[in-house]
Amino acid sequence: QVQLVESGGGLVQAGGSLRLSCVASGRTFAGYSMGWFRQAPGKEREYVAAIRWSDSNTYYADSVKGRFTISRDNAKNTVYLQMNSLKPEDTAVYYCAADRVLLKLLLVRNLEVWGQGTLVTVSS
Repeated sequence: QVQLVESGGGLVQAGGSLRLSCVASGRTFAGYSMGWFRQAPGKEREYVAAIRWSDSNTYYADSVKGRFTISRDNAKNTVYLQMNSLKPEDTAVYYCAADRVLLKLLLVRNLEVWGQGTLVTVSS
């Protein structure tokens, strides 16, 4: 079983940038596609971005396309989310998750492993 720990959240002004990290530990990182998700107060958790294990193809929600970049470093068992041009509506707890089936990440459906989350606050 893989365990995930996120870091890098914080307070930033609108227009600023943050980079989130998610370190995987445990049995193996290999074979897992990874995703980032967020949950704002009073809202449901939503998909943000995903990266496929087999070829590192990336996928993004329309709301973050062109502003956020997901990447992974398999040697470090780490996945990143570079967030640029942040907006107040990006304020949320950000979670990373892992699953061996990419479609489940895209649909936020019964994912195998979740991290504990890291808070991102964007001030206007």
